Amino acid sequence: MPFHIETALIIDGTLYTLLAFSLVTWTLIFFKVWQFAKNNYYNKRYSAVFWNAADLKTAEQIAANTNRGPKSRIAACGFSWLAELNDPAIASSLKFRGEPKDLLEQALRKKTQEEQSSIESGLTMLASIGSTAPFVGLFGTVMGIMNAMHDISASGSASLDVVAGPIGDALIATAIGIAVAVPAVLAYNFFLRRAKHYRASLEHFVDGFLHIAFGENTTKE
Repeated sequence: MPFHIETALIIDGTLYTLLAFSLVTWTLIFFKVWQFAKNNYYNKRYSAVFWNAADLKTAEQIAANTNRGPKSRIAACGFSWLAELNDPAIASSLKFRGEPKDLLEQALRKKTQEEQSSIESGLTMLASIGSTAPFVGLFGTVMGIMNAMHDISASGSASLDVVAGPIGDALIATAIGIAVAVPAVLAYNFFLRRAKHYRASLEHFVDGFLHIAFGENTTKE
């Protein structure tokens, strides 16, 4: 009897774990869809205004008045660095020892990495759920079969009606585990691909900003 109670609790715990995995998966999916859509909207709007600016000073004012979207924050970081470079009290520090263009590029790349980390947040969780959910479900199935065998042994009957029902119920855990894993894996692959395009767009913007900041020609993003 203690074995039966303990096994039943483990099976229930497995199913609740899979339910929690499913809730986390769909919460992350909806959040990432909203996050990508929002950032893409702000990036496109900011890029259009930024590249239509008459000069660098106007572009700086746009960045100062707009703090929405990754490209806006990257531009603000760049203009802040340039302002410090032109400040004699700050420009003499070790922070500005070296080639200005290389130092500015380093600062912009660092900001780009921060923005990329933000957009990639949650993807590790999706990958983890996608890879572990089937095994959690399989664990529940194994425990369910063990519990069913224990009940069959206790009943002393091995007819099809007695065996098929409990084992069929035990297999539900595996099916649920697979059902939880599939959306997580598909979402992870989709968002990972989107994140790569997202990073490329930010890097192109950084390249264009560097060209403008040092008076070189650039192609609009």
